[in-house]
Amino acid sequence: MARLADYFVVVGYDLDKRVEGEGEGQGRILQRFPEKDWEDSPFPQGVELFCQPSGWQLVPERQPASFFVAVLTDINSERHYCACFTFWEGLDNPQLQKAQASEVDEVDEEPTIIQPTRVFAPKSLVLVSRLDYTEVFRNCLALVYTVHVDGMTVPLETVIGNLLTCVIPIAGGSQPGQEERGDSLRTITLGAGDRQVIQTPINDSLPVSGSSAAQLFRQLGIVNVLYLFCAALTEHKILFLSSSYQRLTDACRGLLAIMFPLKYSFTYVPILPGKLLEVLSTPTPFIIGVNSFFRSETQELLDVIIADLDGGTVTIPECVHISLLPEPLLQQTQTALSMVLDPELEVADHAFPPQSSQPSALKIQDKEIRAVFLWLFAQLFQGYRWCLHIIRIHPEPVIRFHKAAFLGQRALTEDDFLMKVLDGMAFAGFVSERGPPYRATDLFDDLVANEVERIRQEEACPRKVMNHIKELAEQLFKNENPYPAVTMHKVQRPSENGQTTTQTKAPFPVLDEVAVQLFIDHAAAKLKSAPPVVRAEVKGMVPSGPALGDIVERNSNVMANSARRLEVVRNCITYIFENKMLEAKKLMPAVLRALKGRAARLCLTQELNQHVLQNRAVLDDQQFDYIVRMMNCTLQDCSHMDEHGIAAALLPLVTAFCRKLGAGITQFAYSCVQEHMVWTNMQFWEAMFYSDVQNHIRALYLETEDGDHHNNADQQEGSGSGREISALELASEQSRLWPTLGKEMQMERVQKEESTVFSQAIHYANRMSYLLLPLDTSKNRLLRSSGLGDVESVSNSYVTNSIAGSMAESYDTESGFEDAESSDVANSVVRFINRFVDKVCNESGVTNEHLKALHTMIPDIVQMHIETLDAVHRESKRLPPIQKPKLLRPTLLAGEELVMDGMRVHLIPDGREEATGLIGGPPLLPAEGAIFLTTYRLIFKGTPTDPLVGEQVVTRSFPIASLTKEKRISVSAAMDQFALEGLQLRSCTFQLMKIAFDEEVAADLAEVFRKHIHKLRYPQHVQGTFAFTVGQSGKLVVEHKAKDKNQSLKTLSKNLVKSAKRTIGRQYVTKKKYSPPTWENRSSFQSELDEDEISVSEEVDQSSLTLSSTIRSSDRQTMSNVVERACCRDYQRLGLGTLSNSLTRSKNEPFRISTVNRMYTVCRSYPGLLIVPQSIPDSTIQRICRCYRQNRFPVVCWRNSRTKAVLLRSAGLHAKGVVGFFKSSNAPTSVPSQADSTSLEQEKYLQAIISSMPSYSESTGRNTLSGFTSTHMNASDSSDKLRQPKIGALMKQVMGSKDDVPGTFSRGGKWGSIRGSGRLSTYNPDVGTRLAGKESPQPNGGLSEALFLRQHKAYLYIIGDKAQLKGGKQDSFQQWEVVPIEVCDVRQVKNSFKKLMKACMPSSTVDSSVYFLRCLEESEWMALLHRVLQVSVLVVELLDTGSSVMVSLEDGWDVTTQVVSLVQLLSDPYYRTFDGFRLLVEKEWLSFGHRFSHRGAQTLGSQSSGFTPVFLQFLDCVHQIHLQFPMEFEFSQYYLKFLAYHYVSNRFRTFLLDSDYERIELGVLYEEKGERKSPQVCKSVWDYIDRLNKKTPVFFNYMFSPEDEEVLRPYAFISNLKVWDFYTEETLSEGPPYDWELRGRQERAAEETPERPDSGGPKSKRRIVWPCYDSLSKAVPDAITKLLQDLQALEAELGQVSDKWKDTWDKIKATQRNETKLESKPSFSSSLLMSSNLSHQRRSQGVYLQESSVGSSINLALECEASATSTPVPGRPSTSTLYSQFQSSESENRSFEGILFKKGALLKPWKPRWFVLDKTKHQLRYYESRQDKECKGVIELADVESVILGTPAMGAPKNIDEKAFFDLKTTKRVYNFCAQDSLNAQLWMDSIQSCLSDA
Repeated sequence: MARLADYFVVVGYDLDKRVEGEGEGQGRILQRFPEKDWEDSPFPQGVELFCQPSGWQLVPERQPASFFVAVLTDINSERHYCACFTFWEGLDNPQLQKAQASEVDEVDEEPTIIQPTRVFAPKSLVLVSRLDYTEVFRNCLALVYTVHVDGMTVPLETVIGNLLTCVIPIAGGSQPGQEERGDSLRTITLGAGDRQVIQTPINDSLPVSGSSAAQLFRQLGIVNVLYLFCAALTEHKILFLSSSYQRLTDACRGLLAIMFPLKYSFTYVPILPGKLLEVLSTPTPFIIGVNSFFRSETQELLDVIIADLDGGTVTIPECVHISLLPEPLLQQTQTALSMVLDPELEVADHAFPPQSSQPSALKIQDKEIRAVFLWLFAQLFQGYRWCLHIIRIHPEPVIRFHKAAFLGQRALTEDDFLMKVLDGMAFAGFVSERGPPYRATDLFDDLVANEVERIRQEEACPRKVMNHIKELAEQLFKNENPYPAVTMHKVQRPSENGQTTTQTKAPFPVLDEVAVQLFIDHAAAKLKSAPPVVRAEVKGMVPSGPALGDIVERNSNVMANSARRLEVVRNCITYIFENKMLEAKKLMPAVLRALKGRAARLCLTQELNQHVLQNRAVLDDQQFDYIVRMMNCTLQDCSHMDEHGIAAALLPLVTAFCRKLGAGITQFAYSCVQEHMVWTNMQFWEAMFYSDVQNHIRALYLETEDGDHHNNADQQEGSGSGREISALELASEQSRLWPTLGKEMQMERVQKEESTVFSQAIHYANRMSYLLLPLDTSKNRLLRSSGLGDVESVSNSYVTNSIAGSMAESYDTESGFEDAESSDVANSVVRFINRFVDKVCNESGVTNEHLKALHTMIPDIVQMHIETLDAVHRESKRLPPIQKPKLLRPTLLAGEELVMDGMRVHLIPDGREEATGLIGGPPLLPAEGAIFLTTYRLIFKGTPTDPLVGEQVVTRSFPIASLTKEKRISVSAAMDQFALEGLQLRSCTFQLMKIAFDEEVAADLAEVFRKHIHKLRYPQHVQGTFAFTVGQSGKLVVEHKAKDKNQSLKTLSKNLVKSAKRTIGRQYVTKKKYSPPTWENRSSFQSELDEDEISVSEEVDQSSLTLSSTIRSSDRQTMSNVVERACCRDYQRLGLGTLSNSLTRSKNEPFRISTVNRMYTVCRSYPGLLIVPQSIPDSTIQRICRCYRQNRFPVVCWRNSRTKAVLLRSAGLHAKGVVGFFKSSNAPTSVPSQADSTSLEQEKYLQAIISSMPSYSESTGRNTLSGFTSTHMNASDSSDKLRQPKIGALMKQVMGSKDDVPGTFSRGGKWGSIRGSGRLSTYNPDVGTRLAGKESPQPNGGLSEALFLRQHKAYLYIIGDKAQLKGGKQDSFQQWEVVPIEVCDVRQVKNSFKKLMKACMPSSTVDSSVYFLRCLEESEWMALLHRVLQVSVLVVELLDTGSSVMVSLEDGWDVTTQVVSLVQLLSDPYYRTFDGFRLLVEKEWLSFGHRFSHRGAQTLGSQSSGFTPVFLQFLDCVHQIHLQFPMEFEFSQYYLKFLAYHYVSNRFRTFLLDSDYERIELGVLYEEKGERKSPQVCKSVWDYIDRLNKKTPVFFNYMFSPEDEEVLRPYAFISNLKVWDFYTEETLSEGPPYDWELRGRQERAAEETPERPDSGGPKSKRRIVWPCYDSLSKAVPDAITKLLQDLQALEAELGQVSDKWKDTWDKIKATQRNETKLESKPSFSSSLLMSSNLSHQRRSQGVYLQESSVGSSINLALECEASATSTPVPGRPSTSTLYSQFQSSESENRSFEGILFKKGALLKPWKPRWFVLDKTKHQLRYYESRQDKECKGVIELADVESVILGTPAMGAPKNIDEKAFFDLKTTKRVYNFCAQDSLNAQLWMDSIQSCLSDA
C-alpha cells in the first residue's frame, strides 16, 4: 500500500523579495503539510520554482486557473510527481503604494506606463506524490479550490487531512477476480460530498501511459518520433518545446513508455523552470521539456535534438549522428505504426473502401503504439537470455551479458544502433533487472521467450502483425484499466459565479496546521494497529525462449556450397594427422580460402578438438606448421570482439597442440598465434572467463543434484527429457531453494562458488601470460605497438617470431640490455593481467584475501613463463628454416647500380583487380619476392604466392625519381597471417607498390630502406640525379680526365654566367622628356619611326652594337653553339630571321633575331636568341620586359606561312603594368612618369608586331580581310570563308556564355570576364557581341559570312588571364583586343593529378568500374584537358583567319607553353613528325624555360612544392589529338608514352633543370655535341629515340599519310576525350616497357634456358595472353610489325644483310604508289592506306579512323568511288580492316564490290547482298553483308553466257530506275540483279564484261 499524496503545499508570491522595476518576482512556500518529513520520502527541494516554471509575475487581469504535473527526481533517483494547481488572487499594486510612500520630486521620473490599481498574484496548491495519477490529482486540487471559492460548509482542513491520509494499493497483482476487487479498485472521498474510483494497474512493472504516446505521435509524426526514440536509446540529449506544460509532461511520459522494457536512467525533467536553464549545457544525456517562451535560449545548444511539439518538428544538429534501427526492423516498425495511426492509408486507393477503417480511440491507439514497440524490442532482444553468463548464484545472482556473442549470432556486429544500445546504461539496468532467472515475470518476458516463433512467421504479413499488436495492446489496456466499466468521478466544479465574480475574493486562508496534523496522526495510529497486508509476489522461473543459434541459422544466408568447403577442411586435417603431407599441401590454399567463412572455422575447431587426448597433442614440425597456419588464418578475420566465439573455441586448443624441440623442451601452438588483436582485448578475456566460470558453477550444482536425486534423474530421463539443463535454469532452481536451506548449507555453497571463481582466475592468469608474452622476450617488440598499454586500445600489430621460429639471425640482440628490456615486456603483461583480475574478481565477489594472493602470484607466473620461453626460443632457432622462394635478380641498365640488395617482401594486391584474379585469370598477386633499390629504379621481382599459378615472374618497377607518396602501412599477409610492416609507394608513372616486409627483414633495415629512398628521390642538387651520376659510382679518376676534355666548354659557360651576373640590374636607362605623338600620327602606321624616338637611351648601348664586335672569341664559340640550338633552326625554317656570319640584318624582313638576351641578363628563363620586330631596338626591350612577370616579354615563336599571322608568347603583366597598358593617355602630360613612357613603348611594341602583318600593311588602315583575301587566299579561299563563323562560337565557349557546356570557363555574355571589374561600360561592347555571335542570323550559331567580313576584326588578340585583366579599358582605336580566359592554376593541376592517380591506382579494393569513373570525374583531369585544348583550338582559328595572337598567361612557362606548343602542333604539320616534335619540345619547353626540375620536384629544394605534371598534361592533349587524327602523326602513341615516362624518370638529362641558363651554368647544354664518355649511356632522350627508331619501328605510326598544310581542329568536349591508357595499363611480366634494353635482355635470357624434353603429347602453338601480365604489343603485334619482324628473321636465316626497317617500309610505300597510278580501275587494296588518296572529307567531317567510329574512313572512300550505298555501312573496327590487307589468310583480290539486290528462287523476295567481283579467281561471290566473312554463294564467270539489261520483276525494290536492272545468264540459270541506280548498273555490267573479255 502507498500514500496517495505525501505532501500538500501552498505556494504564494513573495512580496518582500520583489525586485523593483522588474516584473520577475519569487515564490515562497506559505504552508506545507505535514510539517515533518516522512522517513520514506523526504520533502523535495525547489517546489516553488516548479509551480511557475516561467517565473513569478504579477499580471494586470485575472487569468483562468491552470493545472499541470511536474516531475522532480531526488538523490536516490526516485521520481516525485508535483501536481500544481494555480489560481490568481487580487492585491493592491505594490508599485503604486511605494510611489505614494516616497513622494519625491516627480520631475526626475520618466513618465512610466499608467499602473493599474489592482494586480493579480499567482498562488499554487501543490500535491507531492510518488504515484502518477494525473486525473486524481487534478480532481482533488480542484475540489480544494472549489471548497474555498464557493465557500462550502466543509472546513478545508478536513479535506486536506483526508487527502493526506488516503492510502491505495500499488498494483493489483494477478488478473482481477471478484474477490480481489477491493485490491485494485479503491474508492476515495475527501469528505466534501465527492467520490472517486482509483484503478491501480495489475502489473506494476509496465508503465502507465494514458494516451500520451498516441498524443506524441499525433504531434510529431512517425519518423520524427522514431528519431527521438533511437536518440534516447543511444544516449543523445533531447529537448521538448511546447507552450503547454501539461503537454511537455505527457510527451516525456509517452517517450519513456515506448522505451519499455528499457528504463531511462539519465536526467529526466519534463518541465524545466526558466531559472534553471543552464542545466541544458550539461555534458550528460537528458530528456528535458522547456516552455517555448525560452526558445531563443535554446538556439545555441549545439548537440541537443530539439523537438517542437506545437510545430511538429524535430531539429537534429549537424554534429549529431543518430544511429537508426537496423533494417528490416525499421521498415517493419514504420509500417506497423502507420497501420495503427492511419489505418485508412491501406485502403485509400480501394474503389470500395471498407466502412470502418477509423483509427481506434486515443486511449486504445496509445496501447497499440506501445504494443508495436514491445513487438520491436522482442525482435531486437530475442535470445538475449542465452547470452547471459551467471557467475554467482549465492548469496544473490551475479549476471553478465556476453555482448559479442549476442551480436555475432544475430549477425549484427556491424550495426551501429544495437552496439550503442547494448553499451548503454539502460541496457545495463535491463540486464540487472531482468537477468535473474528466478523472479516475477511480465508481458515482455513472455513475449521474448514464447512468441519469437510467431513473430518470425508473421513478419512478412502486415495483417497478422497487426492482429498480434492488437492482442498485445489489449493486454496493455487491461493492465491499466482493469475495470473499464467502473469509472465514476463525482467531483464538484466551482460554480459559475464563483469563477466569474469580479468582486474581490477573500484570499486563500491560512490553514490550521494542528487540525490537519491531527488527521495525519490519527490515520498513522490506525495503520499501526491494522494487520499488515502481505501480497505474496508470484515468483517463477523466467523462460529463456529458443536458443539464438536456432533462430539465426534459419534466416542467415548460408554460404554457397559450404558443405563442400567443410569437407575440404575435414579432409585436410585428416591428411595432416595421417601424415599425408603432400595431399595436405595441395588442399591448403583451398582450406585457407574456405576459412574465410564462419561455418568452416567452427568446423576447424571441432575437428581439432577430436585430435586432442588428455589436453595434449604432440605433432612433428610440418604438422605443427600446418596446424598453426590454419589457426592463424582462422583467427585472422576475427574482429577484436570475437563475435562468433572462434577465438574462444581455439583458446583451449592453442595450449594443447605442441611439438618437441629438444630434450624436455616443448613448443606450444600459442607461441605462434599471438599476432591477433583479440588477445589484447579485455572484453574478450572477460567474456571467456565468465563463460568458463558459468560452466564450472553449473557442473558444481549438477554434481550435488546428482548425488541427492539420483533416482529422480533416472525417472526424468525415462520420460524422454534428454535436454541438458541450462545454467540459468539451474540457477533459478537454486534461488527457489535458497530460503529453505539452513545457514551452514548456505555458507558452504557460497564458499564453494567463491573458490570456483578463484581457481578460474589463476587458470586465466596463466592463459593470458601464454598469449601475451612473445616468444623472443628479449626483443622489445611487444611494447612498441601492442594494445596492452591501454584497455580500450584494440590495435595490435606487434610482431613476434615467425611460424616455426625460423627467425634468421639477421641482427643480434644487444646483450647488455636484455634483462632490462625483457622485464619491460613482463611488466606490461603483469599490469594487463592484474587489471583483468581486479575487474573480474570484484564483479564476482572474490574475497580480499584471495585477491591479494592472486596479485602476488601473477608476477611469478609471468616470470616462470618467460624462463620456459627462453629455452623454447633458443631451440626453435636451431630448426632448419622453412623453404622460401629463391630471390630473383632484376636485370639492370648500363650504369644502373644496386643501392640496397634485395629484401624479401610480399607485393600486396591494391585496388586494381586484374592481377588478383577476381575478374578472371590467375591470381598473380599477392606475390612473394624481393624489392631492389637501384640508383635509377625501385624494382620488385618475385613469384605469385598462389602455388597454382605456376612459375610466372611478377615484376613491378618505377623510376625512383617518379615517387610521389610513400606511407607506412601494416599488412596481414594472406598465407602466414602475421601483421607485417609495410610501405605503400605511389609513382607518377602510374605504378603503385604495396609491399609488406617479410618477418626476416629487420625493422631497422626497413627504416634504412626508407631513408635511402628519400635520399635518392630528393637529391640535394640536380647533379645528384641518376642522369648525372650514372656510371660514376667510384670512378673519380675518370671524372678528372673528363673534365679536362671539356675544359673549353666549361670555362665558356662559366664566363657566360659571370658576365650575366655582372650585368643584371645594370641596364642603362636615362629619362628624357617625351611627349606622346598626336592621335593622327598614332593611328597611322609609323613605319619610319626613328630609332632615337623609341630607344630612350642616350649612350651607346652594348646591345645595339653588332654581336661580333662585342663578344670575345670564347663567347663567339658559344654563340655558334647558340645558333645551332633548336629554336634557331626553327626560326630559319619559318623565315623569321637569319643569322648570317656577318650578323647583318636584312632590313626588309619584318622580324629580326635579337641577341639582347645572349648573356641571359634581360630574362633568365628565355633562350639567348629571340625574335622581335625589326623596328624595335634592344634598349626598348630591356625596358619593356620589366612590365612582365619574370621579365618574360612578348616574343614571336611561330608564323603562319599562309596568312603570315604570328604567334607570340609572354608572361602575364605585372599588376601595375596591366592598368598602364590599357590606359589611353589622351591628355599629354608635361613630364610623364617612367611607367607612362614604358606603357607607350609597350604599345609601340605591339603596334610594330601588327604592322609586320601583310594584311595590315596592305589594307588602308583598319579595314577587314579585303586586302588579305587578294594575296593569300587564292587556293584556300573558300575553305577559310567557311570556317570563319566558327571563331565566334569558339570564343564564346572559351570565355563562357549563358548556354555553355559545364566544364568551360566563365559564365556571362560579352567578354564574360570583365564582370568583376564593375567597369563593363568602358570596354568596347561591340567586340563581345561580334565574337560571341549574338545577333547570329544563322541557325548553327555562327555569324553570317557577310556580317563577319563586314565587321572590324582585330589584328592582334591577346589571350590573358581573367583575374589579371580587371579594370583596364579597351581603346576603340587600337588594333588589338584582349580575350580574358580563366586558366587552371598549378595548384589545380597538382590536386587534379593526385586524384587521377588515386582513381587509376586505388590502394584498396573497390567496386571497380563505377568507382573508377566517379573518381576520374572528381579528379577533373578531363576538364582541365578540355580547357587547354579549347583555348588552343581558338588560337588556331584566329591565326588561320589572319589575326596574330599573343598568349600571355600566368608566368608564361606553364599554361602558356602548353597552349603555344599545341597551337603549333595543330597548325603546322612539320611539328607532327619526329624532328618537328623534338624541335617543338626543345624550343617551347626547354629553351623557353618550363621549370622541369621545379614542377617535377626533382630536388630537395623543390620537394615542398610537390609534383605538378604540366608537361604530362600537354602530352595527354597530344594523345587526344593523335586519337582523333591518327594519319597526321609520324610518331605512334608509344612515343608519347615513352616521353611521358622518361620526362619524370631522370634517366636522361634532357628534362632536368629549369632553363637554358641553368643548363649552361652546369655545362649541360653544349656537351651533347662533344664526344660522349661511353657509348652506352645516352644523355639526351632524343638521341636515344633516334637510335632506337633505327632499330625498331616501335615509335613509328604506320598510318602516317599527312595531307599538305593540314590544320587540325580536334573536338575538345569532355565527351570526345578518352582516358589515356598510359595511366591504366601495366605489364607485370616485365615492368614498364619504356626501358628498351631491359626488354631485349629478358627475352634473350629466356631463350638461352634450354627447353626441357617434353614427355607430354604434341605441344600446342597457342599461347595464353593474360591481361596486365603479358605485353600485348609483343604477344600480338600488329600486322605490319609482324611482317617486318618475319622479314628480318627470314633474311637472317638466308644470311643476307637485313635492310633497316625504315628502308623496307619506304620501298613498299613507293611501289604501292606506283601501282595505284598504273592501275586503271580503282582497286581497293592497301593503296588506300598508303597513298593518302583519301578524300578531304574525312578530316573536315571528323570521321576518325578509330576503333569505335561508325563508318570508317576506308568505307567512306569506298562509297565515294564505288558509290555502293548511300548510307555508310555500320563500321567494322577499322584498324582491323587496314591490317587485314596485310594478312596472307585473306588472299582475295577484290576488283569491284558493292551492294546489289538479287532475286531469290521462285516465290522468294529480292534481297540486298554484298557482291565481290574477283578477277584472279574469276568469280562473282556474294555475302550476307559487308562484314560477313562466310561466302553465301559463288557464280563462276566461266559459266556466264551474257550480261544484258533486265526488266523490273515482281517484288522488286521500290523507286528504282528501270535501267538499274540487269540479268546474268549462266549455263545453269538466269540471275536477276538490281543496282542502286542506272549508272551503278552500267558500272557493274562493264566490270563483269571486262572480266569475261579478259578471260
